Amino acid sequence: MQRASPQTCTAKCVAGVSGILTIRGMLSVSEAEKVVFESVQPLPVEDCPLAGAHNRILREPVRADRDLPPFDRATLDGIAIRHAAFAGGVRSFKSEGVQAAGMIQKARANPDACLEIMTGAVLPHGCDTVVPVEDLVAKEKSFDLRDGATVTAGQGVHRKASDASKGDTLIEAGTRLGSPAIAIAASVGVATLRTSQLPRVAVVATGDELVEVESRVADHQIRRSNDHAIRAALIAFGCPKVERFHLRDVADEVQKSLKELLVRYDWVVVTGGVSKGKRDFLPSALAALGVRKLVHGVAQRPGKPFWFGVTPRGTPVFALPGNPVSALTCLHRYMLPAIERAAGMRPAPPRNVALAKAVTFKPPLAWLLPVRLSNGPDGRLMAEPDPSNTSGDFAGLVDTNGFVELPADQTEFPAGTVVPFRAWV
Repeated sequence: MQRASPQTCTAKCVAGVSGILTIRGMLSVSEAEKVVFESVQPLPVEDCPLAGAHNRILREPVRADRDLPPFDRATLDGIAIRHAAFAGGVRSFKSEGVQAAGMIQKARANPDACLEIMTGAVLPHGCDTVVPVEDLVAKEKSFDLRDGATVTAGQGVHRKASDASKGDTLIEAGTRLGSPAIAIAASVGVATLRTSQLPRVAVVATGDELVEVESRVADHQIRRSNDHAIRAALIAFGCPKVERFHLRDVADEVQKSLKELLVRYDWVVVTGGVSKGKRDFLPSALAALGVRKLVHGVAQRPGKPFWFGVTPRGTPVFALPGNPVSALTCLHRYMLPAIERAAGMRPAPPRNVALAKAVTFKPPLAWLLPVRLSNGPDGRLMAEPDPSNTSGDFAGLVDTNGFVELPADQTEFPAGTVVPFRAWV
């Protein structure tokens, strides 16, 4: 898809905090992030059944309730022997029975005999080595080693406590619980986990021009898409209750509806009506409701009008620009990371990628640039710039994987430059 080049911004700049370049009257991206992060309150903690804990944020560590593994166990099917017997020249082992997984630990009467053993079974008393079936010739009541088979002491055995000891921390607090963590918790008997209670979120789309997806659309109207996209991202992110609302551009209605939503929901995100037009009633409505404005205007593109504030009781309010690319970008740059922080998630190192092509643009606005990812010839993850035509060109995002953040204090980024990347949810 052929896209137009973004327009050059020529606004006057001043030096910002920590040497970051900002536009007069606006925060830099990093400053806006800092304000948001420091303003959101920690989310409550709740007990969550293991069956419903996937994708939740753990708030208390999970520890081993016993050694892992709790016994010496076989890692393959074969026979359990005493290696000293092999070292002493024994090549035919009389079978004294079977040690299957789940059986109580057995022992041999003859130290030069063996027990047939299955993967996962406890190692019999007096045995220290497992010979795989591939190296054996089975006879009626014995097993012979195949010619040329070698047996190393301790082979085929997963030693007790070799993974972890009783009391060791297996999952740190602040971990997002994926399938490996769920398996670990189950293995140590944790049926209920202490996790963050993720917020109930109201997603509000504003504008007289908006109609619902299934409605007939007139030439002067557009279908609602921002609230659907934001709800999908929040649900994928792990928020259990996300509901959509629509507000017309009527000042009294905007204020009345927001007042109710700010009471009913833990977090509120609004799209549209956040700029400085005559019918952008959102900032004044929020001010009238006592929402303290902390951010309004960030030196970035897209999403320059981004607004953020908190109610007297601490409810965060994110007001995103109405243009779809701006809305999605601000959601992923500020709101989703803020939820992670409020949920107590451990900070993760930034995911970096290398630019596949050189990028040149004029400051002072940081550029949150959509990209397509691919693997370079050297195995590095490469980001192919795929700028949208405008901040309303959401159709252009379908082939992108996320966006990279190019700072405002630099004008040229040669191919191969390593930059931070954020993936779409």
